[in-house]
Amino acid sequence: MPLDVLATVAVGGALGAAARYGVAVLWPTPSGHFPWTTLAVNLTGCLLLGLLMGFVNGRIAPHRLIRPFLGTGLLGGYTTFSTYAVETRGLLATDRPLLACGYVLGTLAGALTAAWLGGRLVERIVPGAFDSDRPT
Repeated sequence: MPLDVLATVAVGGALGAAARYGVAVLWPTPSGHFPWTTLAVNLTGCLLLGLLMGFVNGRIAPHRLIRPFLGTGLLGGYTTFSTYAVETRGLLATDRPLLACGYVLGTLAGALTAAWLGGRLVERIVPGAFDSDRPT
């Protein structure tokens, strides 16, 4: 991997993780409660990833470092599926398997829907953004 791409991903990841930390400070989840903050972070991150992919595929942001910085770095650092897994384990450990199952499935369905919505929003802004024969 070229060093400039690696540095771009690292800077984006640090900024994304800092943003997630800021959200967790502003909206803390008390121990033993449903992890709304992580759910919100992951859903907004997936919505933004859908928007980003739509814009990148639509060749609106063609610079080669945009995708590694915003997608892999910033939004990869912002979203947190490891915390999602730990919080699911926490719900199971407190004997709430139905809530844990709802969290797993709700996050999955919500994340896919959010990414899809992001792409559809781009389609509205840039008709044909996902057309494969669109000129670059």
